[in-house]
Formats: sequence, structure tokens, C-alpha cells
Amino acid sequence: MLAGRISVVPAAPDPDHAALFLKDLTGHAEAGPALQDLLRSHPLLEPFFLGIIGNSPYLRDLMLTDVPRLLAILGEAPETRLDRLLEDARRATAEDENGIMRALRLLKQDLALTLGLADIAGAIDLDRVTGALAGFADAALTAAIRFCLGDLARRGKFLPRDPERPEEGSGLIVLAMGKHGANELNYSSDIDLIVLYDPEKAPMAAGAEAPVEFVRLTRRLVKIMQDRTADGYVFRTDLRLRPDPGATPPAMSVPAALVYYESLGQNWERAALIKARPCAGDIPAGEAFLLEIVPFIWRKYLDFAAIADVQSIKRQIHMHKGHGAVAVAGHNVKLGRGGIREVEFFVQTQQLIAGGRNPALRGRRTLDMLDALCEADWIRPEARDELSGAYRFLRNVEHRIQMLNDEQTQLLPKDREGLARVSALMGYDRLQSFEEALLDQLKTVQHHYSELFEDEPALSSELGNLVFTGDDHDPGTLETLSGLGFKQPSEAAAIVKAWHFGRYPCTRSTKARERLTEMHPALISALAATDNADAALRAFDSFMAKLPAGVQLFSLLRSNPQLLTLLATTMGAAPRMAETVSKRVHVLDAVLDPAFFGAMPSVEEFRKGLDRTLAQARFYEEALDRARIFAQEQQFLIGLRLISDTLSADRVGFALARLAEVVVNRILTQVIGHVGEANGVVPGGNVAVLAMGKLGGREMTAASDLDLILLYEAPEDVKQSDGKRPLAVTQYYTRLTQRLVTALSAPTAEGSLYEVDFRLRPSGNAGPLATNLDGFIAYQNKDAWTWEHMALTRARVIASSSDAFAQKISDSIRETLTGQRDRQKLADDVRSMRARIEKEKGTKDVWDLKQVAGGLVDIEFLAQFLQLANAHDKPEVLAQATEDALERLREAGCLDMGDAGLLLEALRLYHRLTQVLRLALAGKFVPAEAPRGVLDLLVQASSSPTFDRLETELAELQAKVRAVFERLVGKVEVVEG
Repeated sequence: MLAGRISVVPAAPDPDHAALFLKDLTGHAEAGPALQDLLRSHPLLEPFFLGIIGNSPYLRDLMLTDVPRLLAILGEAPETRLDRLLEDARRATAEDENGIMRALRLLKQDLALTLGLADIAGAIDLDRVTGALAGFADAALTAAIRFCLGDLARRGKFLPRDPERPEEGSGLIVLAMGKHGANELNYSSDIDLIVLYDPEKAPMAAGAEAPVEFVRLTRRLVKIMQDRTADGYVFRTDLRLRPDPGATPPAMSVPAALVYYESLGQNWERAALIKARPCAGDIPAGEAFLLEIVPFIWRKYLDFAAIADVQSIKRQIHMHKGHGAVAVAGHNVKLGRGGIREVEFFVQTQQLIAGGRNPALRGRRTLDMLDALCEADWIRPEARDELSGAYRFLRNVEHRIQMLNDEQTQLLPKDREGLARVSALMGYDRLQSFEEALLDQLKTVQHHYSELFEDEPALSSELGNLVFTGDDHDPGTLETLSGLGFKQPSEAAAIVKAWHFGRYPCTRSTKARERLTEMHPALISALAATDNADAALRAFDSFMAKLPAGVQLFSLLRSNPQLLTLLATTMGAAPRMAETVSKRVHVLDAVLDPAFFGAMPSVEEFRKGLDRTLAQARFYEEALDRARIFAQEQQFLIGLRLISDTLSADRVGFALARLAEVVVNRILTQVIGHVGEANGVVPGGNVAVLAMGKLGGREMTAASDLDLILLYEAPEDVKQSDGKRPLAVTQYYTRLTQRLVTALSAPTAEGSLYEVDFRLRPSGNAGPLATNLDGFIAYQNKDAWTWEHMALTRARVIASSSDAFAQKISDSIRETLTGQRDRQKLADDVRSMRARIEKEKGTKDVWDLKQVAGGLVDIEFLAQFLQLANAHDKPEVLAQATEDALERLREAGCLDMGDAGLLLEALRLYHRLTQVLRLALAGKFVPAEAPRGVLDLLVQASSSPTFDRLETELAELQAKVRAVFERLVGKVEVVEG
């Protein structure tokens, strides 16, 4: 019996406190007296109890939960009880799901307490502990599968050969992976499973489909195993070792799995499959599957790429000789230096290399394979003995860590109190003795590990470790990524690993994956240099997902490092632009064109390029998609020119406006043709698009809306269009405008072109969408507000059905703007409007370049005020662009040279900074949160020596601009309330 086999008594940290709990145990009404008898007859039992209670809250709670169960455990040989628990679990049945979940959880509690007490007491060895845990997992899975298949049969969807054992011949395969597969489960371990089904073998009833039912069954199986209830859980269950887990269902068909392993399987998966074992379900089918993939796991020879990958697997942990210090407090006994994973990789990598030729090296258990490697002369007997001893010691430490609170962790506590508990459960009287023993074992493992691989070439780049194979993240790689500036190194490693699954079209071929692996150091380095490394990598991942093929591009990037740097800069400094890259991969062709670094395309070149792509459209919707592709690519290239310093920020607004007017012009032609198919045209009618705002002033940014007005005229005697379904003239042009808005702004599969705003038309949203030219002229002359005339200073025809109509519009606008005005009334209107805007949108943020006092709005209003005030006598001052207007006002003597110089300096700086911010960021700019790449671009655009100096200069400039505004227009008085 267990009570008589106690050889290790852990020291209790607080015996008096532990005694209170012991009193609760002995005071139990039913089992208390028998427990007291047991304590009297076994003197070591009381201090043993105090040590368990004081050091392991989890075991203490299990003892208190069911005292009769505790008594039964102590009164029986642990081996006998463990065998019976496994058999009871395998045979567990229930009427419903809750019943099977409860039955298995109660048995797991019993198992946990039996193993915990027997292990700490020294009554059973490591093999018995790990074997019992893995055996119980097998038994519980079998019971759960029997319940699920039985339920499927009851619902008439499954026809079992044997209703008592429905898993037999079911075609349902459950492979235990990792420690579970090797019968080496730890105390609080997850179980890693791969669930497969053979559609040819599955005895499904008529109308039931194996893929549907087995996927549902797998989800139910996971729920039965891992959902936490009042009785706890059985095992946390992980299905992520299956092929490409992010893109495949939880249960895969055998043919699909075979195809994956034959075409896309990776070397780390070969290593993982060494331990694969059919543990539940249709065992013969599972064994047949593993037999089928033997050639994948065990190669007759290794090609160079595979050898490099095997070396990468070896390097899952830091194993440079003497690299870094081995610690105790907070050390990870699994993944840390000298840890369990090092022993496992020591074994597995040599199995992969030699197991193809020597079947004796194909076993699953680490300790067995250390013996086999020694017998095959792959390692010396001393290495086997020392590594076996270290492995057993570290696994015992791992179990003690997990016994504290039933947590799936391998981290030693960082505090002395926590370490003392682990030390006590290991049977040490003094913490120092435990620490010395642990360090000794860790150093032993590290010595053998590094000695084994010391002659092999270093796989890490000069950056540090960059290993992206295996199921766990390489700590050295995480350290490297973190040091390079990745704030979420685990996520970064997971993204790079996912590329090697071949999930993306560009990584399907082995060659592409090899090229990508060769690019890792350059790519990671380039992304890290952006200082928004995480966002840059996510953008690059999105970019990869949309690449149709990879070999050529990856080779191209290797051959053109400057292109990789340019790409990475984009991803880090301009996350907004990165979205375009990921969707429009072919913009890179243009980047490689030497012309990219030359002059900006002219309007004519934009027009030719757009016409060329539109000519290939087979129908209207395709034309809209092609226009979107063209515009997004060109916007990206304009932005890239700014980032790469081949286009100054001053010219970006002009370039974006030039592009937008070409797009609107050509889209209008498409819309007229599309509407004409059903509604015809208005005979003798004319239509034009008037650009206002930023587009009118050629001051667009990457985030600018298009402020437009659609103007038309028709002969008086024409009442309707001439199509199959004629429309009245007003209705026709309204329809045309609606279609234009949709064509420009509606999202299609290729995204949207521009946000469009028609609110600057007469009467705004209250007026008709399309405006008759005569009505427009009359409104401007009689009813328009001052602010509408201010807006009109930027009006420019960008598309028209005839040059004559465009000229007619321009002449009418000029006539309106050159009218006689009362300067004082004009000044009052302008400053009161500025005050109204300031009340609504005012800010002290110097980086709100538009709305801040002394910002863009002040300069634009001032320029518009001076134009309207002086245009009657000096019409030459009129210009749509604010910069042109200020220069003309200065030349005409309407603006003092000093004031003009200050306003132009401020305007140009604001424009340059705004271009960078709109291009790089989608939201509000907060300097403290912005990536360094953006700050660098701002400093570069401003010509200031530092960012801090730039902020100071901005504040000073804004104060001076506001002073000029108030001197020339009047004081801005914000009325509260």
C-alpha cells in the first residue's frame, strides 16, 4: 500500500498552517477515524501530508475534496490503482454528454492525486508516471470517441460494426503526437492530436457525409476533453500539429493529409511525426496511415535543403557553446538552455539523420532512443548515461512545478518561496542543494548538446539566431527578433513559420521556400530597420498572401536589396501604403523601371496609361476595377517617390491631383457610355465636372476626398434623352451624377477610388445633385454666401463634354469672383466663419496642421479673402492653388512682401508635413506613438535638424501666421455658448 512506501518527505514551509488542513482531513465524519489509524501506524505519513499540503495547493485541494478517495489511495498499491483507473476510463459510458464529461473528470482527479502522492513519495518512477498519464489520455479519448460515435449511430448517421466498440473499423484515426505519442506525458500536459478519417472505410449511413460528421465529432471530442466544468477538465487538447492548421478543418481526410506530406511537408513535421502513435479510434487504420508516410519521415538520403533544415531544427534552442548563462529562478526547464527540449532535439535530429537507414532508431521514447543511439555507436555510453539522468531529473522538476497549481508551465518560480516549494517536493532539505543539483544537470545537457554540433557551420546570421522551423518558437530567435525591435516576437516568428506551410500560392514550391529561407536575414533586417517592425512584417505577410508566385520575386528581391529596403521602408514608415503593396503586387514592376526614379508622369502619360488599361476591359464593371487598380498603383508610386526621396513633398499634391483629374475625366466617359446603353444621351446637351477644394487647388493628399460639382446645359427645346428608356433632362443628369459618384466611390473587388463629396453645389445637400449651368450662375450672383465664393476661388473644370462648355463655366466663375465687394463686410464674414470653425474644431495640437490657430485654414482663408477683396481691380490675383494665389497677391502689391514670405514658408511646410502624414498614417498623428520611420520622414520633409526642433518651429510659425491673419482680416473671436 502507498502509505507504507513513503521514502521522500517534503519539508513543509509552514507546518502550523498545514496542520490546520490536516485537522480538516482527520476530522472528516466518514473517513477521519480510519485516516487517524493510518497516521498512527505509519509515522512518516503525517510529515508527508504536511509537506504536500504546504507546498502544493492543487494536491491539497484534491485531498480535501474527497477524503474517502484519499484514504482509498493510501490503502492500495499505486500500480494496482493506476491500472484500474485506466481500465475504468476506457470503459466509461454515460447517457449524455454531461455524464461522460463528469465521469472522465472524476477519474482524472483520482489519477492526478494518486500519481502526485506516489511520485512525490518516491513510490513510483518517472516511466510509470508518464506512462500512466499517456495511458489515461488514450483511455479517455477512447471513451469519448465511443460516446460520440454511439450518438452518431443513434441519430442514424453511422453504422458501426460493433455497437460496443464503434471505433473499430470506423476509419476515424486519432494520432497522439509529441509527449503523448511517446508515452511521456507530463503532469499538466496538453495532448497534441492529429485527427484523420478515411472516407473509404467510414461506415456512414445513407445521406451522411464523413467530412461533415467527423469534423463535428472532432469539435465535440475536444469539448469533452478540455472544457472546464465544476469537476475540472480531462486534458487540454491541441490540434495544431495537423497539416497547415490555419487553413484546414480540425479533422482531415487521409488522402488530403497524404497529399500534403508528399508535396508540402516540412522537416520539422518529419521530426514531429517520429513520435506519432495511433492512440484511439480505428487503431489499424492509424497504423496503416503511418506506414504510408514512412518514406516522408524516414528518408534514404538527405538533400542539402533538408540537411539545412535539420540543422535548423537542432538550433531550436540556443546551443552555442557557452552562449549565455544557465539560471535557476525563472528558468524554463523545457525550453531554456540545458533543458528538456535540448535532450529531445539531441535525440530527434540524430534519428532523422540515421533512422532512414537504421529502423532501430525509429522509436518514440526519448530514453529508449538514447539507449538505441548508444547501441548504434552514434553516442558514447557516458553521454547516454548523463543525458538520461539529466532528462529524468528535469522531467521530475517539471512535474513538481506543475503540481503547485496544475498549470501547464515549465518555468521555475522567480521568488525564493516558490523555488523552495519545488525544492521541497523534489525531496531537498535546503534550497541551495536543489539549485546546485539543477545547475549541474542543465550544464551537463548543454555540454553534450553543444559538443555534438560544435563542428557544424553556424546557421544564425550576424543578427543572431533566425530559426523558423519546429512546432515551438526558438527562444534564441525570439531574443533576436526582440532585440531587433519586434515588440511581439512570438507573433513575428509565427508569421514567418506560416509561410513555410505552403499555404500561400507564392510558397507552394520547394524552390520558392528555399529562396525565402535564404532571404530571411536580409528581410528581417530590412523590416526591423523601419522601427515599426511588427506592422511592417504583418503588411509583408499580407503582401505574401496575395502574391501569385514566389520564386521569381524572391530571387528578384535577393538580387535587388535596395528594392527589399524600399519595400520594408514602406511597410514600416507608411503602413497605409503597405496595404496597396499587398493588393497590387505588380506595382513593383514599375519600381524596377529606371523611369521610376526619373520625372513624374505628365497628365498625358497618366492619360495614356489609363486608356491602355481601360481598353482591355470587356465590360463596364471591369473598367471600374481596372481604373481602381491603375489609380491605386499610381498613388502608391507617388508615395514611394516621396518616401524614397525622388519626389519632393511640395510636388506630391500636384501629382495626386493630376492623377485624380485624369481618372475622373475617363470615368465620366465610361459612365456616359454606361448610362447611354439604356437611357441614351440628351441631344445637344453638355456636361462638365467642376473640381473644388484640394483637387481644384491641386493640393491633394493621399487621404483627400474629391469635392465635385456636376454642371450641365441642354437646348430649351429638348425635353428628354434619346435612349430606349428616355429620361427627362433633369432626371437624366441626376442619374448620370449618381452613377459617377458610385463609379468613383463604391467599393468593388478592387477597392474604391475616392471618397466623393458633392456638398459644395448650390444649396448643398438640399439642392439637386446635378446643377444646370444657368441656375448655377444665377445662384452664385444672387444667393451665394461669402464662404461659397471663397470656395469658388478654387473651382476648376477637370472634365467636360466640350472645350466650349468648359470655357463658358470658367468665364462665368471668373465673372462672379471679380464682382465689386465691400471689403469690411467681406472681412467680417471671413473672420466670423473662421471663429465658427474654431469653435467646432479648434485645437491646441500643433500637429493638427489644418485646424490649429495659424494653420492651413488661416492661410487659405487669408488668401481667399485677399483674392475676393482685390479681384475686381486686379483679376490677375485669381488662382486656384493657395500658393499661386499668395504669389500673385504679392506681385500685384496686395500683400506685403514680408507677410507673403512668412505665409508661403508656412504653407509649404504645412503641405509637406501633411503629405507625409496622410501618406504614412490612416489615423491621428501622435508623435509619441508614431514609428521612427514616420518621424524621420517628417524631419526630412521639413529640413529641420531634429524632430524636437521641428515642433518648436511649427509652434512659432503658427503664432506668426495667426498674427498676420488677425492684422489683415480681423481678430478671431470665438463666442462660447
